[in-house]
Amino acid sequence: MQQSFNTKCIQGGYTPKNGEPRQIPIIQSTTFKYDTSEDMGKLFDLEASGYFYTRLQNPTNDYVAAKIAQLEGGAAAMLTSSGQAANFMALFNICEAGSHIVASSSIYGGTFNLINVTMRKMGIDVTFVDPDASEEEISKAFQRNTRAMFGETIANPALTVLDIEKFARIAHAHNVPLIVDNTFPTPVNCRPIEWGADIVTHSTTKYMDGHGSCVGGCIVDSGKFDWMAHKDLFPGLTTPDESYHGIVYAEKFGKEGAFITKATAQLMRDFGCIQAPQHAFILNLGLESLHVRMPRHVENAQAVAEFLNNHPKVEKVNYSGLPTDKYYKLGQKYLPNGGCGVVSFVIKGGRPEAEKFMKALKVFAIETHVADARSCCLNPATATHRQLTEEQLQAAGIPAGLVRLSCGLEDKNDLVNDLKQALDLV
Repeated sequence: MQQSFNTKCIQGGYTPKNGEPRQIPIIQSTTFKYDTSEDMGKLFDLEASGYFYTRLQNPTNDYVAAKIAQLEGGAAAMLTSSGQAANFMALFNICEAGSHIVASSSIYGGTFNLINVTMRKMGIDVTFVDPDASEEEISKAFQRNTRAMFGETIANPALTVLDIEKFARIAHAHNVPLIVDNTFPTPVNCRPIEWGADIVTHSTTKYMDGHGSCVGGCIVDSGKFDWMAHKDLFPGLTTPDESYHGIVYAEKFGKEGAFITKATAQLMRDFGCIQAPQHAFILNLGLESLHVRMPRHVENAQAVAEFLNNHPKVEKVNYSGLPTDKYYKLGQKYLPNGGCGVVSFVIKGGRPEAEKFMKALKVFAIETHVADARSCCLNPATATHRQLTEEQLQAAGIPAGLVRLSCGLEDKNDLVNDLKQALDLV
């Protein structure tokens, strides 16, 4: 029977058999027993499915990953220890020293540093592009060694809405996959694969968990990108892997399984950044209410954005739900039910006034976090993006006086009143 999205949030990924636990079981074990060496050998040769060491795979994690794959409309998925790990592994799975990435300049500061600093040290180059530029202009960034294109559905914290169809057209015209970080909307409000994205990533730490409990990430593969059609560009997937007796992932596991199998068998084997089974269990509890929570986050954010948009001490508000917002039309296209609970705004007077404002808040707490049941706030220029230069901050759409608000599940009137009293003191 075909299940609706809401039912998948609750029951997707795991169907208990007769007498089995109703809730996803926590397999809190590093190792798994086999009767013979031959049985275990088949696992090491990727000739059989199963588990031999939790550094690579764990049943609890796989149940939850399968649910997220269903929610995103993907073919396969894997959990990681963080959203950063998910983005790194999604890119590194198809890149190596000498490769090149084209990425939107309007992305989370941690991801910007990952690609711009750390991956450059690994010999992987990058060109950042203005996501609002024309297809012709963005296409100029591609090189013969480009292997991936990357963007965020809703950028953190600039709240730029990515034109996914445009980015997908450009990526596919250059025979590379589009990787989209869909953390802020979640699949409740946007499913990038439906708009042409090939791989979707998440920081599950955010709305998917929703309670500030566990750090985690996820990679979802659409199963639609034809790696063998571009064999020379992706040798890691289309040529023999000698560490697994010459297996060619794209041949053995096809379009639907090659990417995640390689990421699991090779990268997770070597980097070991797996999500703890206990964390995966808690993440699943968050997923069970995701479809109920996201509309409330959007409702609260819309009320906050409208209040700020009419306040004389506010210079600018970023929220695609406002008709005056630059990304309103794209928001209506990709996010018809609303984007997320995050609103960013520029307060008049810049960073000093932003600091005064945040200090006066009572309900919103100052935290290096976002997308939680509890409302919080941050000045990105002095926190998550403080490593960026003034030029890079501007390119990312983050003025020094920008305040990021994450609207939780509290009463929207309490949130608005808290902002009002704080602004009165500025």
